Amino acid sequence: MYQLNDEQITFISNDIRARGVEMESLQDDLLDHICCIIENRLEATGDFHQFYANVIQSFYKKELREIETETILLLQNKNYYTMKKVMINSGILSAIIMSVGIFFKFQHLPGAGVLIFTGILLFSFLFLPLLFVLRLKEKQHKNDKILLGLGSLSAILISIGTLFKIMHWPGANVLGISSVVVLVLFYLPVNLVAGIRNPDIKMNTIVTSILIISGCGLFLSLARSPQGSELQYIKNTKYYLRNDMLVKNELALVSTIAKGGNVPAISEAGRDVMECSTLLKTFILEKETGEKELNENFVAKHAWLGESYSENFFGESSPATKQLDNLRTVVKRYNVFCAGHRSEGLNCIPDETVIDANGNERVTDALNNLAQLQLLVLQNERILQVSHRLSLRN
Repeated sequence: MYQLNDEQITFISNDIRARGVEMESLQDDLLDHICCIIENRLEATGDFHQFYANVIQSFYKKELREIETETILLLQNKNYYTMKKVMINSGILSAIIMSVGIFFKFQHLPGAGVLIFTGILLFSFLFLPLLFVLRLKEKQHKNDKILLGLGSLSAILISIGTLFKIMHWPGANVLGISSVVVLVLFYLPVNLVAGIRNPDIKMNTIVTSILIISGCGLFLSLARSPQGSELQYIKNTKYYLRNDMLVKNELALVSTIAKGGNVPAISEAGRDVMECSTLLKTFILEKETGEKELNENFVAKHAWLGESYSENFFGESSPATKQLDNLRTVVKRYNVFCAGHRSEGLNCIPDETVIDANGNERVTDALNNLAQLQLLVLQNERILQVSHRLSLRN
């Protein structure tokens, strides 16, 4: 059994202070604990300094002051380890749920949206905030706290932006671009200034900065520019205008045939479908562009069709919701009418041509579906006109 002398005990005490442990009570506890280990395990003829070096290294991962940091955290926050455990479990759980949700999405299995939504929600509002709070308590320098805050803010913005994008909520692009702005304009400069001055982390700082710049560049390369969006909106609007022109031409043709052939212009069931569709088209156009009807001058007026979702216009209190329900009713009635004239070659209206107020249908798709619905009705009316004229000849 080894017996420590006063000089060796003083050496241990001074070394503990030199390694950054400032709390006197903790110094005394460490001194007592280390002395007991040395006296119980070191042989009488052993090398004190070599054995002490091995013992002291077993108390920390990087430096001895970690013990003091942990002790302060425990004193300041009695729930530190509980929070840490919740953070780790929430991170693992959110990763598993998101992974399963993504797999379900690729396989087109039910529940994919709920799983992805739940996983991102846990990650954004439980794991990341807990990570920020726990890491903040560990940071001593102001610059480190600023860096941690900016990094956490960027991560939360990216996560919430992804959630908004998946759920088709407005503001998804704003959140995504905001996260890039925070990373490039705030986090990156502070991280570079703080990291390059420290030789120990200089190389890691440079590599991290390169990865951040490359990641933001890749993200922005996938995003569409404002000019590109405008060109796409103009293209979408022209596509709708062509369909609307076909409807007007077909309607004019049906009216002309009716006048020249002494036949009905349009059946009552078909007229109801046409009127409901026109009212909904007018409503959507006014909500999206501010215009009740579009023409070739839409570019000058900036009245083009964007990429809004039609479900945003159909709330429970919206008058258009009742009109949409009315359209579904008259379409069902019209399909019954078509089924009764199937021998004459009439085609029923498919369900997909009616607006899905609860789905992910873009405004352009909703308007084009309504236009196609009207075209189907008008084509059926032309078939009825021909059949009626043939019956008159016979």
